[in-house]
Amino acid sequence: MAAKRSRLSRSSDFQRIYRQGSSTASRFLVLYWFKRPAELGDEGPRLGLSVSKKLGGSVVRNRIKRLLREAFRASAGQFAEEYDLVVIARPQLNELVAREREGEKGLVAAALRELLGRAGLLVPGEP
Repeated sequence: MAAKRSRLSRSSDFQRIYRQGSSTASRFLVLYWFKRPAELGDEGPRLGLSVSKKLGGSVVRNRIKRLLREAFRASAGQFAEEYDLVVIARPQLNELVAREREGEKGLVAAALRELLGRAGLLVPGEP
């Protein structure tokens, strides 16, 4: 489980990222990011998730959040600087979750890594 300090949960944190940050999107996810000022701490990248009820019931939404947190944890050591991220799951993400349930692994993680790479948030040359 991700440490509490690596999660965003306060509404003010989300609003700051939405207002002052940058964004990029794919068919499956929307990514907002904001380079954290030094006075806000240096504890590594932090993640906030937004998974709407449009994606399904609580079991489905919690599974999506677990998959996204695991993908974030796998990429956390590759960030060039201290960022706060908000990932919004789009309804089409259910397609990837269903395929993962059928045995194809790493699809949600690949979708998140693709967005992080497009945003230029990962150190070049890292797997």
